[in-house]
Amino acid sequence: MYVLGLNSYHGDSAACLLKDGTLIAAVEEERFRRKKHWAGFPAESIRYCLGEARITLDDLDCIAVNSNPYSGLWEKTRYVLLGRAGISLILEKIRTRRRRQNVRRCLQQAFPRQTFTGSVQRIEHHLAHLGSAYLVSPFDEAVAVSVDGFGDFSSTSWGLGSNGLLRVDGRIRFPHSLGVFYQAMTQFLGFPRYGDEYKVMGLASYGRDRFGAEMKQVLELEDLGGFALNLRFFRHHERGMGYQWVDSEPYVSPLFSERLRDLLGPDRKEHDAIDQRYKDIAHSVQRRYEEAFFNLLDHGYDVYKIDKLALAGGCAMNSVANGRIRERTRFDGVFVQPAAGDAGGAIGAASLATQRLNGTRPDFVMDHAYWGPEYSSLDMQQLVDRETTRLTAIDCEIRRIEDEALLCDHTARLIAEGKVVGWFQGRMEWGPRALGNRSILCDPRRGDMQRILNRKIKKREPFRPFAPSIVREAVAEWFEVDDDVPFMMQVYPVKRGKRTEIPAVTHVDGSGRLQTVCKNTNPRFYALIEAFAGLTGVPMLLNTSFNENEPIVCRPEEALDCFLRTKMDALVLQDVVIQRR
Repeated sequence: MYVLGLNSYHGDSAACLLKDGTLIAAVEEERFRRKKHWAGFPAESIRYCLGEARITLDDLDCIAVNSNPYSGLWEKTRYVLLGRAGISLILEKIRTRRRRQNVRRCLQQAFPRQTFTGSVQRIEHHLAHLGSAYLVSPFDEAVAVSVDGFGDFSSTSWGLGSNGLLRVDGRIRFPHSLGVFYQAMTQFLGFPRYGDEYKVMGLASYGRDRFGAEMKQVLELEDLGGFALNLRFFRHHERGMGYQWVDSEPYVSPLFSERLRDLLGPDRKEHDAIDQRYKDIAHSVQRRYEEAFFNLLDHGYDVYKIDKLALAGGCAMNSVANGRIRERTRFDGVFVQPAAGDAGGAIGAASLATQRLNGTRPDFVMDHAYWGPEYSSLDMQQLVDRETTRLTAIDCEIRRIEDEALLCDHTARLIAEGKVVGWFQGRMEWGPRALGNRSILCDPRRGDMQRILNRKIKKREPFRPFAPSIVREAVAEWFEVDDDVPFMMQVYPVKRGKRTEIPAVTHVDGSGRLQTVCKNTNPRFYALIEAFAGLTGVPMLLNTSFNENEPIVCRPEEALDCFLRTKMDALVLQDVVIQRR
């Protein structure tokens, strides 16, 4: 039985394919279209998934979509009848509903020679989020929580996952949303692009809680885990999100009202300097978000008395808050899948549809994120052969090292010498993090490496931190945690005695967004880190995504282009090493 899961006509459009309840492939459309957070119908992602399984649309039993326009219909109607919605909000909802109802038509346009005769299941947005976390987690029983912007007129939901079954017990409806709170404040701080919230997380560490009292006015906590936006400071409840696609890249209109400027002072424009006031606002935003988030989680624990948590939704990308769950709540185990946002809803929708069709829980646990396209050594060699003249003209040395141990030793030596290395191998990662298959790798011991990468390679804000990838066995020696963190979805403190040894991956507050690397899930990346540890005594590498203000590279051609237009020192394409002399 084949079930295709979709997140379509929304940011981070994506597709995945389950065969008899086992994940075969998963990928985001942005990797093919080369537009960050690409919105629309994920035709290329569908094409990849079908090709990976060597099937056509005719072979699909079901397509599952992570939204249902009929969910919360009474609440939507009531909101309109009470006169709370302006005409622009109503029109926005109608346009969105029309787009998302055209799955069969879009398939016909994208695949004119194929026919889909299966069923289409529409899974309520937050149920899909909850399924994307609990149903692929290692837990038999867990509290399931989804925290998002909005989807199907809800922003938050929670319930219980038990014995492979999932139920939803509570929701927070439009217009109240932790996602909108954080997104509005991200815009206020001068980061206007869709998905820029992670910048506020990084900036928050440079500030202090000088605006805590003001944030309590903007976001109010309620009993039983609830929260409420003070709508005087927002616009979305009357005018809508202003959600649109600019050349298929999503855009959201400003969400905050003039009264927020009255409360906090002038907002920052995108290219303004970031002074201490904005750093302090960012700190207070992150702190207030966490207060509301932990208030919600505490309620979940009180209701179910279960210490395992499966977390999803766009807000589950807040890795700083995620890393404090064990410290601030009574949960002892946390699972956040690598594409916790809307892309991941494709897996939740497909998993729930599979369960409805055959009555059983999907037959896999997501312990790695390598579900995307893969390219052979022959592909790499053919690319290099085509580009040899160009590469030798700019004085690049080209070597092929087929022995994996020698390849890892050679690459580890380059990194230990201070070189910046692009590393391309295996299947592309699912989700926004580079996890060792499409990565830029550096020496974490170098104090100047953060500045070098941000300025010369990534070409981004200087305050942005970089992540450590560490072999699983060494985690407890270097970090204040001893657990599996395979997807870079949690930030933990670096042990005080170790911080000066790895300054390039230690943030200003002494933390790191770590990735634990296991031999059984990524043996080559594990071997590379081990080789580096053998040379330096440090069992980790600085790992950042292989891109330059673009989606993470997918194809070897994109990796080579990125290498050539930046100041990377070396590029490893599977077993081909290209090095600037």
